[in-house]
Amino acid sequence: MTYISDQLATYLERIGFGGAPRPDRPTLDALHRAHRFAISFENLDIPLGRGISLEPDRLHRKLVTGRRGGYCFEQNSLFLEMARAIGFEARPVLGRVWLAAEGVPPRTHTLNLFTLDGEILLVDVGFGGSFVPPMRLGAGEQAETADGARHRVIEDSDHGWTLERDGGDGWQRQYSFGLEPVWPADLEAANHFTATRPGTRFTTLRIASAPTPQGYVSMIDRVLTTSRKGRSESREIADADDYRRVLAEIFRLDLEPEDVAALGLF
Repeated sequence: MTYISDQLATYLERIGFGGAPRPDRPTLDALHRAHRFAISFENLDIPLGRGISLEPDRLHRKLVTGRRGGYCFEQNSLFLEMARAIGFEARPVLGRVWLAAEGVPPRTHTLNLFTLDGEILLVDVGFGGSFVPPMRLGAGEQAETADGARHRVIEDSDHGWTLERDGGDGWQRQYSFGLEPVWPADLEAANHFTATRPGTRFTTLRIASAPTPQGYVSMIDRVLTTSRKGRSESREIADADDYRRVLAEIFRLDLEPEDVAALGLF
């Protein structure tokens, strides 16, 4: 039986995971899904000037007891720590995000690789968008998502393994990654770059995203977009009260009025 520490118990309660977790595939699938649907993707601490810490206790206080969300470095670091506490064999890797990239992008994404029953699985709780289940790391492996898109894993001679998405307009690269070891210092450096470099997506935009049973919902600055079965509709956020209400009701994030004012959107 897996030993349940106080932090692991609090995490499992936070994501609504019931039963006794074990280092097996049913637990991994359920844990991954529960995490994605409970903890929203968001970067709001960056525009609020609070920075992004990967220190385990601070991650737990923010995402678990503080009931906030986070972006890839926070989400996948927390998931990795909790999965290892259950007994899973897993490690992080760093990836390049190709969406809207000009030239070869830097390594600004982290995800986890799990070794289970002789297979390596790509497990990512920190990319936002629709829910993509754990995928076997094998050329041509595919998964469909609730928004009507397909995802597949391919090998790239220059950039290693690549996750692609086809939302109806052909396959497009999402991110690529290699299999070389990644150490805490590598994650700290990549996280610092991603959270502080001027002019990037995460330092210029206020982002929140969460999967839904039919697809996903995202809010970028003052535009709320809902995607269902491949069809999207958007509306503008009216004011600060509307913004707080959407954060709370859709993304399960409670920000104080002064924090919303400090985001500079209204």
